[in-house]
Amino acid sequence: MDQVQIWHNPRCSKSRQALSILDELETPKEIVKYLEEHPSKEQIKNIFKMLGYKSPRDMMRTKEAIYKELNLKDETDDEKLIDAMAKYPKLIERPIIIKGDKAIIARPPEKTKEFVEA
Repeated sequence: MDQVQIWHNPRCSKSRQALSILDELETPKEIVKYLEEHPSKEQIKNIFKMLGYKSPRDMMRTKEAIYKELNLKDETDDEKLIDAMAKYPKLIERPIIIKGDKAIIARPPEKTKEFVEA
């Protein structure tokens, strides 16, 4: 089985559930605590491409207070959205599971199993 990477927040129940599923499947994994090890803009851009989303906003936590404080709802520049995630990684939706050149946001966490086994 290929190794996966999980962008993990230990305080998030969905992230813990996804990690638990990886453990149950005995999936080799690298755990990235992205709130401690802030990802670079390039890493975020790369994940964005892997996710296949149309807008970086699709990988953002739009209910976070910082999202509202920065008035990102009206932001149309993708670069500025990525800059915001790099500066405030709390804005990045979690958990993100990466396998090869593909990634998913594992919400609900059960998506983890089908993604890893595909």
